Amino acid sequence: MMNCFRIAGGIPLNGEVVIQGSKNAALPIMAATILTDGVTILHRCPRIKDVFLMQHLLESMGCRMRWEQDTLSIDTTGLPKELPEITPVVGGSLGMAARQKSSMRSTITLLGALLGRFGSCYMDYPGGCVIGKRPIDMHLSALETMGAEFEQGQQGLYAKSKALHGAEISLRFPSVGVTENVLLAAACAEGETILHGAAREPEVEALCEYLQLLGCEIFRQREGDGRAVLQLKPREGELFPGGKQLEYTIPADRIVAGTYLFACMGTGGEVYLRDAPAEHLDMPLQIMEAMGAVLERDHSGIYLKAPRDIKPQQIETAVYPGFPTDLQSQLLVVLCRALGESKVRETVFENRFRIVEELNRMGADISVKETQAIIKGKKKFHAEDVEARELRGGAALVLAGLMADGETRVSGRHFIERGYENISRDLRDLGARISFE
Repeated sequence: MMNCFRIAGGIPLNGEVVIQGSKNAALPIMAATILTDGVTILHRCPRIKDVFLMQHLLESMGCRMRWEQDTLSIDTTGLPKELPEITPVVGGSLGMAARQKSSMRSTITLLGALLGRFGSCYMDYPGGCVIGKRPIDMHLSALETMGAEFEQGQQGLYAKSKALHGAEISLRFPSVGVTENVLLAAACAEGETILHGAAREPEVEALCEYLQLLGCEIFRQREGDGRAVLQLKPREGELFPGGKQLEYTIPADRIVAGTYLFACMGTGGEVYLRDAPAEHLDMPLQIMEAMGAVLERDHSGIYLKAPRDIKPQQIETAVYPGFPTDLQSQLLVVLCRALGESKVRETVFENRFRIVEELNRMGADISVKETQAIIKGKKKFHAEDVEARELRGGAALVLAGLMADGETRVSGRHFIERGYENISRDLRDLGARISFE
C-alpha cells in the first residue's frame, strides 16, 4: 500500500505538542486578502495541502506569496484591474487552475471576494464529497440579494455584478461558508449588510477580525434562537489602501486539538497541547470529562489525563457551539472502548458514518440506523489495512490504528494531510510509532 500511514498500536500517548493554525480560519482570510491593495502577513498559517492550493490560486491571479516557516506573506499590489481570460469557458474571467479547485470545497468562498474585487468571475462547481452533499444554492441566493447575477453552465458558474449593494439577508441554516461569502462581498458593497442566522464558528469570528483590520465595522448580536446577527458597514473609500502592511495571527485549530485529545483518550496516557484553544472546544471538553478524562485548561493550552475506564455517552452533533461534526468520527472510535452502549446522532452530514465499515473490520461493533450510530463498547481493535476516504474519517482511522493490536496501515494519506500539517510528527512527539510510505 503506497500513500499510507504505518501505525504500531497499543502505545499510550504522553508528552507535549504544539497545535497548528486553523485550516478553516486560514482559507477565508487568504481569500479576503484579494480585497486589499497591500501586504498581509499571516502568522501561524498551516502548511497543508488546502492552503497550498489556495496559495496557487491566488498566485495565478497575480498575488506574490512568500513563506518563512509558518508565516505567510501575501502581497496583492500586483493584482490586475480585471482578471485575464485564461480558461476559455463561458467567457469567464477566472482561469487560474480552475480545474484543480474543485478538489477543495472551501474555494467557493472566493466567490464573494472575487465579485467584490473584480465584479465578475468564472468558477467550476466545487462538488461535494463522500461525507455528504454540499449544495451552493444558499451562496448564490445570498449574493443575488446583494446584486450578483449568475449564469450556470454544465461545468461551472459565471458570476457578475455591476455594483454589489448592502442587503438584509436571512439564512435558513447557519452555514459557515455562506456567512463568510456574504461578509467578503459585503466588505466591498455599497451600504450596510445585515445577516440574520449567521454562523457563530470561531473561524467566522477570525474572518470578522481580519475584515475589521481592513476598516470594516462589524457588529454582532444574538437572536432569540441563539443564532447570530452580523451587521457590516464597509469602510468608506478604499479598503486597506496600497503601500500598507498588516499582520494577523491565525487561531489554533480546534479540530486538530480535539483529534489529539481523543487520541490520548483512546490510547491512555497524559498529554499537554500547547496553544490548544480551550475556549473554542467547550462542548467536546465537557464530553471528554463526562467520559472520565481529567482536564485542565490554562491560557497556554489544555492538559488531559485519559481515564482507565471510558463511560458510554449519547451525543448529537450540531453547529457551533454544539459538538462539531468534524470530531464525530474520532469520538466514534474512542467510544468503542467505553464500558457499555453509546449512541451518536449526526445532524450535519448524511454520510459521516461511512467510516463504520472500516472500523467494524478492525473489531468494532457499530450499527447505523438512519442518522444514528449505536456503538457496543468494550471492544479491542486489531490491525488491518484500511482506507481513508475523507479528511476526518481518515484521522479517526489513524486513532483506531493507535489503539489496535499489531501494525495498521491507513491508505489515502493525502486526504488526512489536507487538514493536519504533520500528524505523524505530532503523534511521534507524543510517543506513537507511526511512519508513512
